[in-house]
Amino acid sequence: MGCLVQKYGGTSVGDVERIRNVARRALKARAAGHDVVLVVSAMAGETNRLLGLVRAVTPTPNEREQDVVVATGEQVAVGLVALAIQAEGGEATSFLAHQVRIVTDAVHGKARIQHIDAGALAQTLRAGRVAVVAGFQGTDDEGNITTLGRGGSDTTAVALAAALGAEACEIYTDVLGVYTADPNICPSARKLSRISYEEMLELASLGAKVLQIRSVEFAMKYRVPLWVKSSFSEDPGTLVCAEDAAMEQVVVSGIAHDRNQARITLRDVPDNPGVASRIFGALSDRHIEVDIIVQTAAREGRADLSFTVNKPDLAAAREVMASLVGELGITSVESDGQIAKVSIVGVGMRNHAGVAARMFRVLAAEGINIQMISTSEIKVSCVVDEKYTELAVRSLHTEFGLDAAASEGIRG
Repeated sequence: MGCLVQKYGGTSVGDVERIRNVARRALKARAAGHDVVLVVSAMAGETNRLLGLVRAVTPTPNEREQDVVVATGEQVAVGLVALAIQAEGGEATSFLAHQVRIVTDAVHGKARIQHIDAGALAQTLRAGRVAVVAGFQGTDDEGNITTLGRGGSDTTAVALAAALGAEACEIYTDVLGVYTADPNICPSARKLSRISYEEMLELASLGAKVLQIRSVEFAMKYRVPLWVKSSFSEDPGTLVCAEDAAMEQVVVSGIAHDRNQARITLRDVPDNPGVASRIFGALSDRHIEVDIIVQTAAREGRADLSFTVNKPDLAAAREVMASLVGELGITSVESDGQIAKVSIVGVGMRNHAGVAARMFRVLAAEGINIQMISTSEIKVSCVVDEKYTELAVRSLHTEFGLDAAASEGIRG
């Protein structure tokens, strides 16, 4: 058998007994003939604790130094897991990012992996040892510690799987797999046995928290079979894989929602070439990601421009826009942090007409006003008032048959 990469999230290593459970799982895979690489997150709550310490020292921390602090959570976790494997009679070596050489760009807090030197890991695996790697972290070209953002350990795991040519990457978490909607707000949500890379990428980008977006991008690019499983169950989980013909028979595979959204509206923006470039270039310079963009029809050479950002970036985005008011002659900058994005996703939407109309009709029937709309080949997203999030998700879940007895047709 080949190499198997397993990633364990914070809840999976939340206490000593759970760490022992991870060690036993790793040794079970090793006994089955796999070379095993574990990617481990900080223990549950540890990253938030470390961020709290940072904020207690200063409300405006230097991003480089903040990364130095928060990366220590994974250092503790990998050491404990390696010790637990040894205590169970196995052999294991722990690695931090600089020891593996996980090289990223220099964007602290949101770094992206550029390349990996997996030689040290390969040598450890050849010696029959389990390699335990710190997730979430990397180093830039100058050797500075960087972090990959929330959920970054998923990306570490998939990137290592690609670099090692692993036969599969297993993401262990506290849920059984990928569901048709968030079970916490939609009790009738059902676990999928399979989902395509494209669908998972859309769901992750639209608010589904089971996998980080970048991890799915890596898996799709390098065709790494990606399993989502629970570390507390023997359930087979959900396989994220290449699309096949059966998947296209299902119109909608899942409903996603994202409350971590805020909207900014610029009033009376000059309708001239280069203005949009100036606005969104300034946001890009501050590493602020923009999602949905809507511009009204121009009247007398001016138009209103609205766009959404992640809620934590709202204050910074307003600051950037305020700096452009005088330069561009914008009348005002307005914002709303009480919105949510609700989306339907499915590769089958390519071959079925009227899907968006069904979505709009359901929301209208529930008295939910649509504030913004965004579409792609396999998704439709609507921005609505945040207080209607759960109602919208449940109504759409029912409309597209995801909670019906016939849901066997949605592969799980």
